Amino acid sequence: MKKIFAFIALFIAVSLCAQQPAFITDSLSTYMKREMAAWNIPGAAVAVVKDGKVVVSQGYGVKEQGKTEAVNDETLFQIASCSKAFTTTALAVLHVEKKISLDDSVVKFIPGFRLYDNYTTNVCTVRDLVCHRIGLQTFQGDFANWGSNFTRAEIVGQLAKQKPVYGFRAAYGYCNAAYLTAGEVIPVVTGKTWDQYVHDQFFVPLKMNRTSTTYEALMADNNKATGHSYFLGKSVTIPYDNINNLGPAGSINSCVKDLANWVMCQLDSGRFDGKQVIPFAALQETRKPHMPLPARTKGSHLASYCLGWQTMDYNGVQPFWHNGGTSGFVTTVCFVPELNLGIVVLTNTDQNNLYNALRMQIIDAYLKMPYKNYSQLSLVPFLKGRAAEDKEIAEWQKAVAAKPKLPLPASAFAGTYVNPVYGKMVVGVQKEKITCLFEHHPKIYGSLEYMGDSTFLCTYSTPLWGIKKAPFKIKDGKVTAITISVADFVDYMPYEFIRQ
Repeated sequence: MKKIFAFIALFIAVSLCAQQPAFITDSLSTYMKREMAAWNIPGAAVAVVKDGKVVVSQGYGVKEQGKTEAVNDETLFQIASCSKAFTTTALAVLHVEKKISLDDSVVKFIPGFRLYDNYTTNVCTVRDLVCHRIGLQTFQGDFANWGSNFTRAEIVGQLAKQKPVYGFRAAYGYCNAAYLTAGEVIPVVTGKTWDQYVHDQFFVPLKMNRTSTTYEALMADNNKATGHSYFLGKSVTIPYDNINNLGPAGSINSCVKDLANWVMCQLDSGRFDGKQVIPFAALQETRKPHMPLPARTKGSHLASYCLGWQTMDYNGVQPFWHNGGTSGFVTTVCFVPELNLGIVVLTNTDQNNLYNALRMQIIDAYLKMPYKNYSQLSLVPFLKGRAAEDKEIAEWQKAVAAKPKLPLPASAFAGTYVNPVYGKMVVGVQKEKITCLFEHHPKIYGSLEYMGDSTFLCTYSTPLWGIKKAPFKIKDGKVTAITISVADFVDYMPYEFIRQ
């Protein structure tokens, strides 16, 4: 009898394998080893779900460069903005249950909510918050909010200080603070924090036993990947971001084993293990296109941001996906209903596009498209762009090395500077070394070195913020302001700090 059961199990395994494309059954491990080396990715994990079965759940490489501990399918990664679909799905469940309407005004739930002007404040809906159309440009405000000591309530309050770049509902602008605000509707309605609600509503019934929402939970776990970035010409480890304050926008920690269950539920109309975990009507709500995105390429003509998902037409199917990026990690979670296919790719360096490339590679494999190495196609421009950035920084450092004379004594630059969105920054001078310290990022500082024309080169203590120019304004022999910028990965906008 045991032999019969063993034969049946083997037959099922062989049959399942035979249904998968050769890229999955024969080539994936070789591909990952080769492409991870090309991108200098220490560790990654991949899950593929097909027809209700997990056909790949695998770790590749190591948790930290230079060490030997391998990544497995339970290794935690910070999944960043892949968290957003959990927030929108939670709101959509409440919408279907008629506990809220996504088209309710935000002030109905959060009376103190304010945008830059009264009109947009009063008409802004929960839906507006989660499809990125409140008028701010992409990442606007993240310099102040990301990894800072601002509370959730303070970040919601900060929105009133953000001057919009676009008209309300006129253009797409990716806004983490808006997602946080939407998530703060959940405790008002349910009496549970966002963290507790997504845990009870999704993590528990979907058996996502390794998944959590806080920095503290990640730190306490022994099976987690270390993040890496590129700084001063080499790959370096980077501290984990504590973004508890932006929870609904991106604080979830998870692994491919757990996220396979999440996409399996998405593909089975909200069911998991034979139980209806999420109303299908709620999932449908999150998949409605809202904001057009640029996308016209070979095989695709239209793309949109939905609610926590992006979508596009692609060679006769419609993938839904969302990417995530935080210090040292970039990730993607995807499902394709027509193919009954789910894909999860997690990586532990923020300097790669393999996560995107592999997603498309797997979709193509199941569509039986001709093989095209998306990873290599994106690696060439990536390296070209990095080389250009390295060259620019080298030129800046050369200007510093020439030791141009300061226009004023170093002490003239010292003082407290204030930006209406961020708050205070202190410029200090000690033995002719000039540094800037940030009120809401006490663990981060910038080293300022003069490079000429009233401009300093600011080298931040974290690779996340990078190396940027910091011009001072001088009027009538007195320093009046400094403009601070950080890496585009965090925020595209410059912030002027006025000297007090």
